[in-house]
Amino acid sequence: MKMKLFQTICRQLRSSKGFSVESAALVAFSTSSYSCGRKKKVNPYEEVDQEKYSNLVQSVLSSRGVAHTPGSVEEDALLCGPVSKHKPPKQGEDRRVPQNWFPIFNPDRSDKPNASDPSVPLKIPLQRNVIPSVTRVLQQTMTKQQVFWLERWKQRMILELGEDGFKEYNSNIFLQGKRFHEALESILSPQETLKERDENLLKSGYIESVQHILKDVSGVRALESAVQHETLNYIGLLDCVAEYQGKLCVIDWKTSEKPKPFIQSTFDNPLQVVAYMGAMNHDTNYSFQVQCGLIVVAYKDGSPAHPHFMDAELCSQYWAKWLLRLEEYMEKKKNQNIQKPE
Repeated sequence: MKMKLFQTICRQLRSSKGFSVESAALVAFSTSSYSCGRKKKVNPYEEVDQEKYSNLVQSVLSSRGVAHTPGSVEEDALLCGPVSKHKPPKQGEDRRVPQNWFPIFNPDRSDKPNASDPSVPLKIPLQRNVIPSVTRVLQQTMTKQQVFWLERWKQRMILELGEDGFKEYNSNIFLQGKRFHEALESILSPQETLKERDENLLKSGYIESVQHILKDVSGVRALESAVQHETLNYIGLLDCVAEYQGKLCVIDWKTSEKPKPFIQSTFDNPLQVVAYMGAMNHDTNYSFQVQCGLIVVAYKDGSPAHPHFMDAELCSQYWAKWLLRLEEYMEKKKNQNIQKPE
């Protein structure tokens, strides 16, 4: 109402002799001054070696305030999932049903500890063989769109860092994850003696990030232990089996350079967790079973990690999706074998 009155006065002034009101004088009101009083957030990219990756860091930081293009929005959604309110996957979202259904839970096992269970966490070594791993199945069954965006990201990184720089970047990321898992194993394994190297690992931002999660973790049953599903024919190496807030879970520790506050943001990680869970529940090396999962996303700057708890119902829904991916992988391998010349 006030704006209409202001415009009416301006029109009257324009029509009056001796008065001239330029349109440039009309300035839109702004609330940007409010942001000046806000506390500046810590930017996780400041942890990066600025000199070494200056061009890449500059391109990333300079794009933070720019509106997303349709392509970049689609890329984020495909790679990490949409950033939206947490909702369990609806049954109607994917009408496909696994042709060879197999239950995730074992009715012949209990999730309660037995007196015969070892007090030391299990650590079964992974035997490399022709049986596909969980990671391989998920990688080989990505959609064409997902493959496209991953390749686009790779080419963009190579453009910024060069071929050798990109290889070094991937090596550093892998090494960070490896050290993070080693530190967690030292913390969660009661018989481990902390070495000097381990003490340095415990000072990392990732460990600081998960401190509030570790307070709720107890009763560790397995650490970096292999699982095999003999019926469905796949293997995997799970991070941890322990109680989280009193519920036995398969725990998967992840690191990320950007916040992932919703389970949709964790991409295929829920499928990885339920794949390990289903295998472990039917693996004869384990006398117990697990009905819950937990994905923990830790951050290098030490900000609180995001825990994503998966109850039995949610795990069952993701299990159906995993079975579809596994069937797709098996079908691809079958077709490849048929097409091979004798």
